[in-house]
Amino acid sequence: MNSEDVTDRVRVKNVKILSDNYYTLRKTTYEFRRSDGTWQEQVRESYDRGHGAAVLPFDPERQTVLLVRQFRYPAFEAGYRHMLIETIAGLLDGDDGEACARKEAMEEAGVQLRNVRQVFHCFMSPGAVTERLHLFAAEYSAADRIAKGGGHESEGEDIEVLELPLDEALAMVRDGTICDAKTIMLLQWVAANAR
Repeated sequence: MNSEDVTDRVRVKNVKILSDNYYTLRKTTYEFRRSDGTWQEQVRESYDRGHGAAVLPFDPERQTVLLVRQFRYPAFEAGYRHMLIETIAGLLDGDDGEACARKEAMEEAGVQLRNVRQVFHCFMSPGAVTERLHLFAAEYSAADRIAKGGGHESEGEDIEVLELPLDEALAMVRDGTICDAKTIMLLQWVAANAR
C-alpha cells in the first residue's frame, strides 16, 4: 500500500544541471513541508540515468542460473577490486521492462527466455539516483543458449557469462562474492519461489 501523495508538501525553487555528459546530474533546491507543518529548505543532488530492467534466468530442471561478470568503474572507485557478478540488466531505452529484459538476455548472455515474470519494481538507491528497476525471473534451458553473448564492445561491454548451480550462487551471496543488490534480491526470490 502506497502512503499519501506528497506533491503538496514539495515546492521546487531551483534546478541546476551539473552534468549531462552521459547521464544527468541535477542540483535541486526545494522546500519540504515537514510533519509538524513547517517548511524547510533543502538542497539535493540527483543522478538521472533512466529506468532499467534486470532478469535472472533459471533452469528449473538443472537448478542453474545465468549471471554475468563485468568491470564496473563506480564499484572500483569505491574500493571493490574485482569484476562484479550480476544479473543480466540494461536501461529501458524506450522499451517496456520485459522487452528490455529479453533483449539484454540475448545481448549479454546469448539466451532466449521463457516464462518471464516480473517479481519486483523498485528503486535501488532512492537517496541519490532516480532509476527504478523492473526485476524479472525467467526460465531457460541449455537449448535456449543460442548465441555467444558478451555485450557490445562499442558500449564498452566485455561480459563473461557464468552458468552456476543456484546453491553455489547463493553461497557466493553469503560469502560476499556476489554483492550486487539486484542480483541478491533475484537469487533469493528464485530460491524461495521457483524451485
